[in-house]
Amino acid sequence: MPGLHRCGGRPTATPAAVSDPPRASGPRASGSQAAAVALTAAAAVAVAHAGPALASWPALRARLLPGLAGIGRADHVALTFDDGPDPASTPHFLEALAATGTRATFFVLGPMLARAPGLGRELVAAGHEVAVHGWEHRYTTFRTPWALADDLARSRDLVTDVTGRSPLFFRPPYGVLSAGALTAARRLGLRPVLWTAWGRDWTRRATPATVLATVRRDLAGGGTVLLHDCDCTSAPLSWRSALGALPALLDDCAARGLRVGPLAEHFTPPATTR
Repeated sequence: MPGLHRCGGRPTATPAAVSDPPRASGPRASGSQAAAVALTAAAAVAVAHAGPALASWPALRARLLPGLAGIGRADHVALTFDDGPDPASTPHFLEALAATGTRATFFVLGPMLARAPGLGRELVAAGHEVAVHGWEHRYTTFRTPWALADDLARSRDLVTDVTGRSPLFFRPPYGVLSAGALTAARRLGLRPVLWTAWGRDWTRRATPATVLATVRRDLAGGGTVLLHDCDCTSAPLSWRSALGALPALLDDCAARGLRVGPLAEHFTPPATTR
């Protein structure tokens, strides 16, 4: 997603290198968490080599790597947002989601959450899920394993401290998952999840109509939708295109009988009554 990075501490052209975060440590995942993450391990190693191509074609990735792509319950669509939280834009998404009683997963960037911890707590208070997008928005393939381990641990720890909840999911910047990022995620009990449909909402030419049309091409039950609630790695004010498309997208899902919600519900079988 091209643009100036104002979320990593200083603006840099994509994908210029910036300094790695200080060393941090974290406990290994519990048995159940590690088991869930391990299900995507073999597929994710392949993505380390073919990641840029697969990230560009969500439909192809969904067929070849369903777990990593975010394929879940057939009656459900996972709604996810990247790059926030941003006081300038995220509250507008919270308002739009509240209007329909919809909950989502927000993959937050460490510096953005550090600058707006109160907004991070608002996400949780509204019933949304907070997940890890990393500290620096850079390709994981360009970083060392220990730098990635530090990055994810620092991000995971901040999410836990701010929200009071341990995050379950990780989405690598640009959807490119290297072997080093996979290893770091597994050790922290984070499950990597990409997406099956996106809106290409980060571009200067994006409009609500183009975002909606692009998402619709791959929208299906069991899928995971990627949008952005912040423009810190995108064209200025590009988040408005995603926001403008959101009501119609939610209406589409409702018309198809699809329940929209966070990833935590997406991978959980629906409750049954006796």
